[in-house]
Amino acid sequence: MQPFDIQSRTRFIFGDGTISRLGELAASFRPGCVLVVSDRGIMEAGHDAAAIASLKSAGLRVESFHDFAENPTSAMVDAGVRHAAKVKPDLLVGLGGGSSMDCCKGINFVYSCGGTIHDYHGVGKATGELLPMIAIPTTSGTGSEAQSFALISDVDTHVKMACGDPRAACRIAILDPVLTLTQPQRVTALTGIDAISHAIETYVTKRRNPMSVTYSRRAFGMLADGFSRVLADPSDLEARGQMQLGACFAGMAIETSMLGAAHATANPLTARHAVTHGQAVGMMLPAVIRMNGAQHADWYGELMREVEPSTRDEDAPERLANLVTGWLREAGLATSLSELSIAESEIDVLADDSLKQWTGTFNPVALDAGRSQGLYRAVVNAAG
Repeated sequence: MQPFDIQSRTRFIFGDGTISRLGELAASFRPGCVLVVSDRGIMEAGHDAAAIASLKSAGLRVESFHDFAENPTSAMVDAGVRHAAKVKPDLLVGLGGGSSMDCCKGINFVYSCGGTIHDYHGVGKATGELLPMIAIPTTSGTGSEAQSFALISDVDTHVKMACGDPRAACRIAILDPVLTLTQPQRVTALTGIDAISHAIETYVTKRRNPMSVTYSRRAFGMLADGFSRVLADPSDLEARGQMQLGACFAGMAIETSMLGAAHATANPLTARHAVTHGQAVGMMLPAVIRMNGAQHADWYGELMREVEPSTRDEDAPERLANLVTGWLREAGLATSLSELSIAESEIDVLADDSLKQWTGTFNPVALDAGRSQGLYRAVVNAAG
């Protein structure tokens, strides 16, 4: 068995309406000032106001930072650090999707330890203690609330930098399914596919271990059951809860198992063609499953039996790849490069970029130029 060393650093609080407890939980840190990091969409949905009201009801001084967007960049982190330097927070709250939580963590690295976010690219680069952080996800996708990593894109090169340190782990994560009801249908689809990709990829990495596969498998079961339900009925709160917990469990798996070739090949599509992450990783995932399945069909068999108990190992990779493709189509997402107007002539450049992605190093089948090119060629045209 693969050895592991895990210490749970985050307190998880799950339930409908739990955002109302934010003020009480924040007050336990005795902060002089709380900085809420949330994007503009969260403000429009009213979640920002609810969070601030709870904090103020606990007698806390509250400041906000909103000047960032999807896939936060190093420049956005710099802007957040400048704002933090003015208001001098003692506690950070990341409210929103993965972008809000990642930006909040990025601000925490630089505000607490100095330098620029580039100094924290890698693992264990923090030079001191970071401020305590409370994460409140409003989507069911990244599972960032369960991770000690922030994904920040370099503003010039668009390369995603994974910045991880145990001290960046959130102290508290509030999982309130009610907050996910306001997601637009496309956001529900994109974040749901992202969460599903996390559950699948973490199950078959080089670093898979008894703890990670437990989280991955249960995450996959919850997400597989909940995804179609939330697409069909966005008000299904039970299914929303399954998606949120499934995304969180998959995030816990990432923390110790990491990801693989689907993310390595997806990131260049986002960097070069602005393809939304959930779309990119979902499109690449079936091809990666088929590639890995040639050597690890038994692993995919274990995973598939979480939802289809009679699945045979030899049938599992193709069955799972087709299942993912079906979910993509159900969600109205593309399954090929041609649907995204990306030419086949781009493959060599994309493949070269994919080999520079850290996530690819954890794939169970070594990712080289030929294999990466093969993955992109597999998705040139829509699957049958």
